[in-house]
Amino acid sequence: MQVSVIIPTLNEATALPDLLNRLASLRGAANEIIVVDGGSSDGTPQLAHGLADKVLETAPGRAMQMNAGAAVAGGDMLWFVHADTLPTGQALDVMQSLQAQAEFWGRFDVSISGRSGWLPIVAFFMNQRSRLSGIATGDQGMFVHRRLFEAVGGFPAQPLMEDIALSKILRRRAAPHCRRERLETSGRRWEQRGVWRTILLMWRLRLAYFLGADPAQLAARYR
Repeated sequence: MQVSVIIPTLNEATALPDLLNRLASLRGAANEIIVVDGGSSDGTPQLAHGLADKVLETAPGRAMQMNAGAAVAGGDMLWFVHADTLPTGQALDVMQSLQAQAEFWGRFDVSISGRSGWLPIVAFFMNQRSRLSGIATGDQGMFVHRRLFEAVGGFPAQPLMEDIALSKILRRRAAPHCRRERLETSGRRWEQRGVWRTILLMWRLRLAYFLGADPAQLAARYR
């Protein structure tokens, strides 16, 4: 089963090379790496050339970027990975082991790298919340079988919470595989804004989203 790794980027020149170098070994196994840039001003697309199989440029917006990557992907499995997340070799083995199933999707547990002692606690609750709710976030490396992704129409075209929206659609078709194998994601978002401030912000935004708030307005609040 070929895996297409789809990486949405926007000004990720610092983080992206580490991810692409980590993924380099996958390219020789009939898999592919697709970087979809949303208008970076720091040379991110140029860095991706030579380290990725395909480099696309679109308007900004993760849902749009990831859908664009999926549209040109040749793999049976679509694996959406953020530029500041580092996978392990186990992740590919996990997806390969599920290939006999007709339709499946899932995500991995995460650990969060950074200086704050609160980050392991944040990761623990993120993983537990996801396991109980059946909702995956982008940091957790969502993977979706191509047939299932196309059947549900891909990521909804919205500027925020696109991962939550897709999870809600997918879980109506199949329960997610919530894998305990870990990806390492950067804690920069929490440390730049403050860990507890970021947690409270995300809780407020998710609550507002579940209560029907416009994702465009939530995206403006998030920025």
